[in-house]
Amino acid sequence: MLQLINNMPSHIAGLHAFAAVTETEYENALIPIIDDLLKRNSKINFVLVLETDIKNFASGAWCGNIKIGFKYFFKWGRVALVTDQKGAMGYSDLFKYIIPGKFRFFPLDQLDKAIRWVIVK
Repeated sequence: MLQLINNMPSHIAGLHAFAAVTETEYENALIPIIDDLLKRNSKINFVLVLETDIKNFASGAWCGNIKIGFKYFFKWGRVALVTDQKGAMGYSDLFKYIIPGKFRFFPLDQLDKAIRWVIVK
C-alpha cells in the first residue's frame, strides 16, 4: 500500500510504502505525483519511505521504477530511499549508475535527514 507524504516543500514529492505494493499501484501513484511536481519544477526531487519487507514490494514495482526512471530520464534531481531493508538498496543501486540525478539511502530513523538532503536545490 502507498500513501502520499504530506507537508513536503513544493519542490519535493514523497511516498510511504507499507504492506504489499504492486507494480500497478506503484506506477498509478507515482506517475501523477511526478507529473504534478514537474508542472511546478524543472527537476524531480523525491523521497520514498519503504517501511515494508522487501518481499512485499513486488519485483514488478522495481521494474516499474526503472521504466519511470527512463520515462523522466533527464528530470531527476535528488531521490532519497529511506529504508532499513538492505535488499531494497541493491535493487535501487541501479539508479545511481544509469539515471542522471543524485540518489542516496537513509535508514528509517534518519527520515528527517533524508528530507533535508532532498530539500537542497
